[in-house]
Amino acid sequence: MKFIETIRNIFKIEDLRARILTTLGFLLIYRLGSYVVLPGIDPQQLDQLKVQTSDGLLSMINMFSGGAFSNASIFALGIMPYISAAIVIQLLGMAVPYFRRLQTEGESGRKKISQITRYLTVLITAGQAPGYIANLQMQLPTSAFVVSGTFFWLSSILILVAGTIFVMWLGERITEKGIGNGISLLIMIGIIASLPSALFQEFAFRLEDQSGGGLVMFIVEMAIMFVVFMAVILLVQGVRRIPVQYAKRIVGSRQYGGARQYIPLKINAAGVMPIIFAQALMFIPMMFTGFDSDAMSSVGSAFSDIMGFWYNFVFAVLVIVFTYFYTAITINPTQMAEDMKRNSGFIPGVKPGKKTVEFLDAVMSRITLPGSIFLALVAILPAFAMAVGVNMQFAQFFGGTSLLILVGVVLDTLQQIESHLLMRHYDGLMKSGRIKGRVGAGASI
Repeated sequence: MKFIETIRNIFKIEDLRARILTTLGFLLIYRLGSYVVLPGIDPQQLDQLKVQTSDGLLSMINMFSGGAFSNASIFALGIMPYISAAIVIQLLGMAVPYFRRLQTEGESGRKKISQITRYLTVLITAGQAPGYIANLQMQLPTSAFVVSGTFFWLSSILILVAGTIFVMWLGERITEKGIGNGISLLIMIGIIASLPSALFQEFAFRLEDQSGGGLVMFIVEMAIMFVVFMAVILLVQGVRRIPVQYAKRIVGSRQYGGARQYIPLKINAAGVMPIIFAQALMFIPMMFTGFDSDAMSSVGSAFSDIMGFWYNFVFAVLVIVFTYFYTAITINPTQMAEDMKRNSGFIPGVKPGKKTVEFLDAVMSRITLPGSIFLALVAILPAFAMAVGVNMQFAQFFGGTSLLILVGVVLDTLQQIESHLLMRHYDGLMKSGRIKGRVGAGASI
């Protein structure tokens, strides 16, 4: 009854109702576009491309695009070029003074960064599109191409670039007119699109394989997945609250300050970025599999086995290292200490200035260690799931990038819906407490 009443309250608010319906409409357009095949390709002959994207790196890319990659769709490259451009701009903000200055210029700086990110997205897409077309010509039979030659190449590249620009526009419109972060929602809806088929395949496999536990094993898997989801929510939501006391100030006849507030330092301040960076590096050794040298070939083979010990060990170590690296570049204790000192604030028992910086840095180092280890464990959980017999598509939802994105985006969207309800004096989505969004570093992809 509480849930039904909350749904009624949501649709009573005209602005919130319009935002939710707008979001659903844009997501529907995105899903429909993922099934529109590039002109000049026979959609009945895409079986070989679907086999190629069933495992490995292409499987992850296909999952993020919602199956558009394996459908040779006009949205085949999806939103990933925009994500790549955003990561490049973020890294340039740490190394190039011009971009660092733009990040501190407020709204005008954010508009310039957004414009540069769009231009870079077009360049990245234009570089990836020819590679995608070449892969189609290698994987598909000649009869699959109704049109060929230079005209097919140029038209397909233009359509793929335009498709990515349109998807980027959809994400921005969802953020502006809808509810939640548009780019993150597009990635999430692509991941969720593969969940029903993966779940059905796993159910059918357990139903046929009675020797492996049958339906009992399937129920156990669902229970384990529920526990993993709860653990990831704790990882995303977990914060260490640092108390900050502000000195009292008398301005005229009014008193300001004197209140105690808290700085919420997240246990996983880096979000999903360490897994993305580590996963990108893990595909580099695979290039050595084609070398004639036995040593090179063995290294490539060892890192091609995603269920192997060395692959998962190195992957976990890289996730831990990148978690510390990304936390260090996103959380600036010196800036935090200066802001507190400027506003007459101090941490009880800690001197302002250098001592505050050292204290904050020590706290971040201590909470980042368990957070990074837990994040590494989440990253390699799919390998453990596959080791006990879970099919690869369904195992991706036991951990890794997809699970963190799902949890983070859902929490952030629910938090925005709850804020609309509370602003209109309705009860929130929960009987007690509040849903905490992914505030801080790594809030969106």
